Amino acid sequence: MRAVLATDLSDAIEAAITSQPCLECLGRYGIDEIDLITVTSPNVTTGIPGNNLGKQTKRGMERQKEHLEEEGFTVETHVMRGTPHRRINGLADRVNADLIIVGSRGKSPLKQRFIGGTVRNVARTAVRPLLVQRIVEADDEHEVANEHLFKRILYATDFSENADHAFDQFHNLKTATEEALLVHVAPPERRPNAEGAADPQERLDELAAKLSEMGIDAQTSVREGVAADEILAAEDEFDPTTILMGSRGQSPMRRLLLGSVSETVTARADSNVLLVPPSRVR
Repeated sequence: MRAVLATDLSDAIEAAITSQPCLECLGRYGIDEIDLITVTSPNVTTGIPGNNLGKQTKRGMERQKEHLEEEGFTVETHVMRGTPHRRINGLADRVNADLIIVGSRGKSPLKQRFIGGTVRNVARTAVRPLLVQRIVEADDEHEVANEHLFKRILYATDFSENADHAFDQFHNLKTATEEALLVHVAPPERRPNAEGAADPQERLDELAAKLSEMGIDAQTSVREGVAADEILAAEDEFDPTTILMGSRGQSPMRRLLLGSVSETVTARADSNVLLVPPSRVR
């Protein structure tokens, strides 16, 4: 399997690339090939006399490539100029990537952090599964928020086709995941026992049984309220390493690849987030 890993060559991304447990988790997911990409501004000129930005970029890419190769990955490097999210998603399409990985820096105790523009735009337009990896700063140094990326998964579902497609990720995650919490949020106006409505608890139990067959210890939770708020509340209670969800649910705004719920969760969650786009856009 192949992953596109975006780097800005910063200390923050370096922390993710040099985290052996994180790389081991990617290996268990099935990743054995990595396309390492950095995107520079089209307004930056690297060839003028006295400008060593190009050399610095090359050295940084080679350093990160060597580390990934030492961990057993086959690595290709790509230095591109242009709009980052377009270049990242374009490369993922071109190499038929199974996963895109981007880092998101910062952690606010008030949970009012907003993901950076590049991460947000990649998430909004990605047609490949996207892992948003949290990187935090502690004592003036950067470190990954959760080294064991997929050990505890919170799977949020609205039972849409896209959510079902996201659940299929457990076939890749089963060797890396020990526990999972399956969450469905029912809006107040559509209570579970409403006439003609399927019982969400029964549907979650069916999914939990499938995970048990994979050797994953699964719990379920049916909640009521605002979807994003309840998913984040479940995150506080379960303390997952990664939240898994479809990038677009049952919103009628089909032109958007990132729904309002998934965008809010991606922006405010403390955990990593694995967003899976609808299968029909791939």
